[in-house]
Amino acid sequence: MTDSQKVDAFLANQTKWKEKLQQLREVFQKTELKEEVKWGKPTYTLDGKMVAAMADFKNHMALWFHQGVFLKDKHNKLINAQEGITKALRQWRFEEEDEIDSELILQYIEEAIVNAKAGKEMKPVKKKEVSIPDIFRNAMAKDKILKESYNNLTSGKQREYAEYIGEAKREATQQNRLEKCSGMIKQGVGLHDKYKNC
Repeated sequence: MTDSQKVDAFLANQTKWKEKLQQLREVFQKTELKEEVKWGKPTYTLDGKMVAAMADFKNHMALWFHQGVFLKDKHNKLINAQEGITKALRQWRFEEEDEIDSELILQYIEEAIVNAKAGKEMKPVKKKEVSIPDIFRNAMAKDKILKESYNNLTSGKQREYAEYIGEAKREATQQNRLEKCSGMIKQGVGLHDKYKNC
């Protein structure tokens, strides 16, 4: 299945946002961007770099600009969907009653293309190495399943557990936290996963 067919299928499965997403796609098709599918959503790239994407949500749909921080946003359409977390990504949200202003959207997309060609890109900041507390390191030395499960977690989840256990001042508290977390680590879940899917 080609990327174009994947986008056709994505749109065919839509109910609430089908018409508006199709209108956005038509705007993208007026540009030189390549239509692809990443993370199951229509994504538009230039020379292999993501420029923009569109996505559907329960209460809104969105147009994403991967380096949106560099857009002038004269019409105040863009928001940072995760303040303090996302640095470059910006989102333009549409609700049911919102009209798709194709000309204005095209202006934003064309500006994003110009920025991409100019190499405007915010690089992710490399996070420091995870510091594993001694009590946790010793427990993993004794429990191979715990160690293997921990090593299979993403670096972000590893950091969450290491910091949570290590920030306790008393050794007894660290031990309690370690016991509480061991089962979760072996299940492959993150410390805060239950809150992330709300």
